[in-house]
Amino acid sequence: MLSPERLALPDYEYLAQRHVLTYVEDAVCQLLENKEDISQYGIARFFTEYFNSVCQGTHILFREFSFIQATPHNRASFLRAFWRCFRTVGKNGDLLTMREYHCLLQLLCPDFPLELTQKAARIVLMDDAMDCLMSFSDFLFAFQVQFYYSEFLESVAAIYQDLLSGKNPNTVIVPTSSSGQHRQRPSVGEAGTLEGVEASLFYQCLENLCDRHKYSCPPPALVKEVLSNVQRLTFYGFLVALSKHHGINQALGALPDRGDLMHDPAMDEELERLLAQIPGLVTSVTAGPEASCLPPRTPPRVGSPWRPLHHARKVDAESDGSTEETDESET
Repeated sequence: MLSPERLALPDYEYLAQRHVLTYVEDAVCQLLENKEDISQYGIARFFTEYFNSVCQGTHILFREFSFIQATPHNRASFLRAFWRCFRTVGKNGDLLTMREYHCLLQLLCPDFPLELTQKAARIVLMDDAMDCLMSFSDFLFAFQVQFYYSEFLESVAAIYQDLLSGKNPNTVIVPTSSSGQHRQRPSVGEAGTLEGVEASLFYQCLENLCDRHKYSCPPPALVKEVLSNVQRLTFYGFLVALSKHHGINQALGALPDRGDLMHDPAMDEELERLLAQIPGLVTSVTAGPEASCLPPRTPPRVGSPWRPLHHARKVDAESDGSTEETDESET
């Protein structure tokens, strides 16, 4: 049975809304690049497996950043993959720096931009130094907002700066607006003593902005709910409120609630099955009730992508944090 949403839209609008053409083009490109291998088991099977992976959200693994951010579904799939792959960081209670979280992101997307990770970390750290430690849950929910709504937040930052300097962004966003209340500004003396901007005026500007960002902005009703609880707020105060809002997380649908963040029975079962096949790891996994479903954080002797992270932590405690000499000695 077709969904009510599908029945209400013409075919071309539905296909555009779901970005079907993006996936068809990507599938064809992959087909042409790997036609010799694909010819062995058939084009029909290739397209079936490709679109099954899109539905399951695994199509974004190890892909370039331009593809990962190309559609809302890709962004949500990447968020879900990051959570499922690295939730044991939070389960073990580990705290990592911004650089270390960026290394984890690059394991799934090699060219993931550092700037985006820095912006997400700033939501958590606020005025603290960027090398401070963060919990997995704090970083994850801040990263979710910054990554999924990145274009929207860039426009929000510009609006905030305009309001902070006494300008009225609504005169540009809504040319027909002539309401006097939009032009009310505190005096220079008052502006110097007040922190942030007026929440009600900020919402008026964001309400118009949401009309232009159909798929990459939070639901306006939830934005209004966030801003209705305060009289004034700063830009990062707004981002923190978004990252902690239960309704925003539900609207995105990529991550579970905070209380369920460390629970993923299907993934736990799969990990236990895989680890049971590795000699030497079974004992460490099942040794006691407090044992995690992953190996302990102490790095094994064999090469592992986690090694630089744990090794960096050790160096930070013993020296100035540089890993260059240690890396050379190991090679």
